[in-house]
Amino acid sequence: MSKQRILLVDDHEVVRLGLKVLLERHPQFDVVAEASTAREALEMVNNTQPDVVVMDIRLPGSSGIEVCEEITRRFPDTKVIMLTSYAEDEMLFSSIRAGASGYILKQIGGEDLVKAIEAVGRGEALLDPAVTQRVFQEVRRAVKEEEASAFAHLSQQEKHVLLLVSEGKTNREIAKALFLGEGTVRNYVSSILSKLGVNNRAEAAAYAVEHSLREHITT
Repeated sequence: MSKQRILLVDDHEVVRLGLKVLLERHPQFDVVAEASTAREALEMVNNTQPDVVVMDIRLPGSSGIEVCEEITRRFPDTKVIMLTSYAEDEMLFSSIRAGASGYILKQIGGEDLVKAIEAVGRGEALLDPAVTQRVFQEVRRAVKEEEASAFAHLSQQEKHVLLLVSEGKTNREIAKALFLGEGTVRNYVSSILSKLGVNNRAEAAAYAVEHSLREHITT
């Protein structure tokens, strides 16, 4: 079985030495190079073609995030694990956007780091448990914002009409439920179809369900 080729990037020599000693206890790893700056990191990746780069998020001259983005763009087969002392949301999401396969806090135990490198080497993505909940919270927030924007051009009354359309109600039934005239409901439906860019009531109903309309109606 071939060894995983590892590049260690940290501006603190003691940290690199500690990581190297830890990893070299495991026969599945081969620490092929070390770097202390962003420039050195790019040179070492180019020269040694490592499987995994374990990199501090803060580096002299350029941030680890910028280096990560460059590495993943130029060397798509090389995976990057960001190693940091900081559980900051902006750094976390910037690392993910830059293409990092892992985001690990330096407080992690040695064996857990080994497992993380193995997982990333297999093509898996991995987050430190301390920040995983934040990612889910951000994803949920982004989804809700996207859903809300789906109905941004509809008035509250149009949303109520659309909800009843999605429940299969006829114009007469909607008019009765909302105390409106059938002609008014017909106009609302026409306006809704136009604003949503759909062709008929069935498509409008599907759109409403897909974007969770009920959650975005105020009473």
